[in-house]
Amino acid sequence: MTLAEPQVRPVAPAAPPAARRGRRVVTRAALGLVVPALLVVVWHLAATSGEFSPSQLPTPGAVLAALLELIGRGELWRHIAISVQRVLIGFAVGGGVGLVLGGVIGLSAPLRALLAPTIQALRAVPSLAWVPLLLLWLGIGETPKITLVAIGAFFPVYTTVSAALAHVDHRLVEVGRAYGRSGVRLFLQVQLPAIAPGALSGIRLGLAQGWLFLVAAELIASSIGLGFLLIDSQNTGRTDILLLAIVLLALLGKATDGLLGLAERRLLRRWT
Repeated sequence: MTLAEPQVRPVAPAAPPAARRGRRVVTRAALGLVVPALLVVVWHLAATSGEFSPSQLPTPGAVLAALLELIGRGELWRHIAISVQRVLIGFAVGGGVGLVLGGVIGLSAPLRALLAPTIQALRAVPSLAWVPLLLLWLGIGETPKITLVAIGAFFPVYTTVSAALAHVDHRLVEVGRAYGRSGVRLFLQVQLPAIAPGALSGIRLGLAQGWLFLVAAELIASSIGLGFLLIDSQNTGRTDILLLAIVLLALLGKATDGLLGLAERRLLRRWT
């Protein structure tokens, strides 16, 4: 009597890590498009239900036609380019100042006690409240617009960096000093990696806040930009262009945040 040999089924080779990551990215992107697609469907149904006039709620097709109209006139890219330029320059200035000042105040308890209450009070000032003052001080050129975006980007970056540095585990700092780290080396090799997740999240919040302040900035005697497009379309009754400007602001904000998110993941892999 002989025993039958067990059948060995071939095991399918595991997918390489790059392929698995690619599938995860595609899956997340597809899931992220579900809600926007549903919103467009609901929008179309609401616009064609008869409850709203075309001047109150144009259909997605009308907004798409407005997009093609602006492209045909050669206006769209100029509006997008100047708004992106204002946000990036303002974010670089405001975020840079927020990083430096937040780092200095976060590392110094006396400076924190002296300056933090005043800065937190200024943070509560609404964006539109700065507009008349910036007009008075800086005129009607590009400088007040970029300054207002910089103000918006400054506060989230400053707040997260200063708070993160103030709450770094003192035992971690003591270990760094025990290994001969002090001054700049202690900051770069111990404290900066410790606050990296919070600081990078604050930088992303600063960029988002810069986009929020952009519309207020483009109220300052502007004749070009997505904020101007919003106000001008409201004055001329072009609700299709008004909705188009809102959609473009959302898409550009998401795109810039996504690029910053890629940089954040790379830096976190390096530091952690």
